Amino acid sequence: MYKEIYSHGFPNNIMLKLGWFSTGRGPGSRNLLKTVMDKKKQGLLDVDISFVFCNWDNTEEPNPKKEQRKLFFDMVEGYGIPLITLSWKEFRPDIRKSDEAAWRNEYGKKLRELTEGYGFDLGVLAGYMLWMDDETCKVYDMINLHPALPDGPKGTWEEAIWSLIREGSDDHGAMIHICTEEWDRGAALTYCRFPIRGPGFDDLWNDIGRKIASSSLEDVIKKEGTDEPLFKKIREEGTKRELPLVVSTIGLFAGGRVSIENKRLIENGKTLERPYDVTSEVNASL
Repeated sequence: MYKEIYSHGFPNNIMLKLGWFSTGRGPGSRNLLKTVMDKKKQGLLDVDISFVFCNWDNTEEPNPKKEQRKLFFDMVEGYGIPLITLSWKEFRPDIRKSDEAAWRNEYGKKLRELTEGYGFDLGVLAGYMLWMDDETCKVYDMINLHPALPDGPKGTWEEAIWSLIREGSDDHGAMIHICTEEWDRGAALTYCRFPIRGPGFDDLWNDIGRKIASSSLEDVIKKEGTDEPLFKKIREEGTKRELPLVVSTIGLFAGGRVSIENKRLIENGKTLERPYDVTSEVNASL
């Protein structure tokens, strides 16, 4: 579905410089980075990662993801990518609890101070678990992986999946969108969709239906959390599609097919009318 000619955006002979933002809390963060670096090495993505920014420095306590984050940091340094850290736990604790908005603005200001000298064309939020402040969303062009369809629920992936179950939805997906002050609602660039009904799902829907009937969904959430079988199945199907979705989207920018101007997605000199449905391409890569 990608167009064959380039007429606007980043020229094909200019490498796209990425700023990479990640909380680095698990295998998903490492796999995203590794996949992009592998595609770069194979000559399939003309990109360079200027830096990786993490909102932990891994000296914090308690730190349940310390070993996972160390693996991520080691990977970043192994690639020779500059690693920038700014501990959200240790930054301005005097205002974090009393004025969350003010704290976020101050954190964003420091984030920009640490990253602006590296120079990058596009920021990629790849498993970054803090909300970006408004000013950073204005100053930097960034895209974010959101675990829902463009018209789907907001919030974390956990919140999104529980919303789907609560509403009895038929399908789910993931999208890449521009980061704006309106959280999770910037213009969508790409998305993929998959059914959460049918073989492999219907029995799980019936099971959770019986559990809800005897108590409530809130009780199920409290008792089972993310181990609930339907929840786990939906998450599994979504997670395996995130890597190819991110790669396809970065490829659109690196190939000069789309760009961002004044927080609008531009294709062939015009505002992109609708996001790319890359479901078939994503499924083909599974």
